[in-house]
Amino acid sequence: MERTIYNASVIERSRGRPRAFDRDRAVLDAARLFWRRGYSGTSTRTLAATLGLSTSSLYAAFGSKAGLFEEAVRTYAERYREIYQQAVAEKDIRTVIERILIDSVHEFTQPSDTHPGCLISSAVMTDSTSTLDTSAYVAELHSSNEQALLVRIERAIKDGELAAGTNAAVLTGLIQCVWHGLSARSNVDTAREDLLATAQLAHRLICRQLTSPTS
Repeated sequence: MERTIYNASVIERSRGRPRAFDRDRAVLDAARLFWRRGYSGTSTRTLAATLGLSTSSLYAAFGSKAGLFEEAVRTYAERYREIYQQAVAEKDIRTVIERILIDSVHEFTQPSDTHPGCLISSAVMTDSTSTLDTSAYVAELHSSNEQALLVRIERAIKDGELAAGTNAAVLTGLIQCVWHGLSARSNVDTAREDLLATAQLAHRLICRQLTSPTS
């Protein structure tokens, strides 16, 4: 009579608890692929393999590849909105500008094991899905941030914190130009220390032109 011989170690493993699904880690790993290859260039099969999931498990967790893409974009892009919102709440306009630039550099250069990098200059910007038009989403994000900064600068002029002749739109545009430059340099592996030095110099040069009539 034929006997079936079972491997005890295999049986023991099968009885053990399955590895817990780490959603944050899955979104991070997916973001890295999307940022590097774009949405169209990242196949569902590659995503599933990278995340250590079956295709059916990926769909169960995120609904679709498009759903995972949208979650990845929103997870890491919305942090920039938070930076601006926190910065414009500062009482001093010089601190507002400093926090926008310095805090953004720290966000651009998060350790790679916890952050996929800045999406603004990545492959993701040239791609879109049926659920999220990435270019439109990022454009709205920039517009929202710029408007928040503009309103804060206008308030600083009105309150006498900045000289009455300060052009709020031009100053806002200058700060945004510096921000975008820092973002672009972060995507070519410029060291955090170098980016911080650039941000600090830009902050000093900008503030030198913001002489308040009461200072």
